Amino acid sequence: MILRRRTLRTQLMLLYAGPFFVSGAALLTVPLLGFNETEPAGTVPAPEPAQVAQFPFVTWSVSLAALVLVSIGLGWLVAGRFLRPLRTITATAQDISASNLHRRLEPTGRTDEFAELAVTLDELFERLEAAFASQRHFVANASHELRTPLTAERTLLQVALADPDATVESLRAACREVLALGAVQERLIEALLTLASGEQGVERREPFDLAEVTRGVLLSRQSAGVTVETALEAAPASGDPRLVESLVANLVDNALRYNVPCGGVEVATATVEGGARIVVRNSGPVVPPEEVDRLFEPFQQLHGRRIRHGEGHGLGLAIVRAIADAHGAALVARARSGGGLDIAVTFP
Repeated sequence: MILRRRTLRTQLMLLYAGPFFVSGAALLTVPLLGFNETEPAGTVPAPEPAQVAQFPFVTWSVSLAALVLVSIGLGWLVAGRFLRPLRTITATAQDISASNLHRRLEPTGRTDEFAELAVTLDELFERLEAAFASQRHFVANASHELRTPLTAERTLLQVALADPDATVESLRAACREVLALGAVQERLIEALLTLASGEQGVERREPFDLAEVTRGVLLSRQSAGVTVETALEAAPASGDPRLVESLVANLVDNALRYNVPCGGVEVATATVEGGARIVVRNSGPVVPPEEVDRLFEPFQQLHGRRIRHGEGHGLGLAIVRAIADAHGAALVARARSGGGLDIAVTFP
């Protein structure tokens, strides 16, 4: 038979009832001891031994039983009053769900641990509300970005099939456009998977050289019209080399894509106090300082512009931040006065 779990109120009741009972029992015992003392000479003769044993001990037993009940009652009331704020906090927290995370706990009117618990839970609900809002925004944008090329593909195929004068060349052209849109979808899905992998964290860390990873990325990139300057010093670190390569690739791609004609990109790696650092600087359009943090959100671009074909999907810097967070790396981004960004990531 499984014993029913005792509630916290029951445990506190027993804890409080104990001192009440011990104190009361001690007060009841003192008169009993005085009653048994020897009577002085010249007093009324003492009653029979049977009467001496009967009256005080019966009274003491009845009083003791009453004391047990009183102690339990007092302990129960004190425990209930003490736990009242906790019951209020629990009931409100249970009533809060994903659909009403904007609700907050009412102030307890106390300055003890229960007040600290209420404040901590309110901060937790605030973070959850922000996370749910970000997730809904992300899903809406991802759905839109995935639906757009699908709609375009369907339109191209329907137009091609409905054209009675379609030629082999026009059909080939339609197929090429469909393939191009399919490639866009493939890149988007790959970016979303990379973002999801970065947000999951790093399960197994391996040593790598940040300079070697960066060098490999730069060799695979085209920099037509943009001057790339490098200063790659050895920068050993540990983590997931595949994710780190994606971080570096997105930093470099972002610096090359959002640049100006005849602009420049500077890429440097080095070992600094606290870890291995990569710094990517680029020329480009002027970025208001207040918009820098927003650019690291998914599907965001400068001045809130919609993403056009060939400009990426607005996921590059979001991937950078997710991978940096997964590695416990410090990410610092600063808008340059002449235009462009200065981004530094330091791996511990």
